[in-house]
Amino acid sequence: MNFNFEQVHNYYERLVFEEVVQRAAQHPEFTNDMLADVCCVALNRLPARYVRHDVDMMFYLTEQERQAIELSLEEVLSFAFRFVGERSAKTAV
Repeated sequence: MNFNFEQVHNYYERLVFEEVVQRAAQHPEFTNDMLADVCCVALNRLPARYVRHDVDMMFYLTEQERQAIELSLEEVLSFAFRFVGERSAKTAV
């Protein structure tokens, strides 16, 4: 039997990646490696929500759940940028 699991992914990955790309301009001192670290830190602070299709996830969410996701993203991304920035500053000294 042949299985194909390529569509399975963590729902938050795309959201985090897109937000990091958007916020990168606000952090010109961040290297590509640092931005990848920001993604890792943020994703590790979010629950894993695996889906096959993002639209399926959005269809089943209530408005309150969507708002909670947006708030969670804001919190973890703010933390991740601060965390990576502080760690980088400490290693540069």
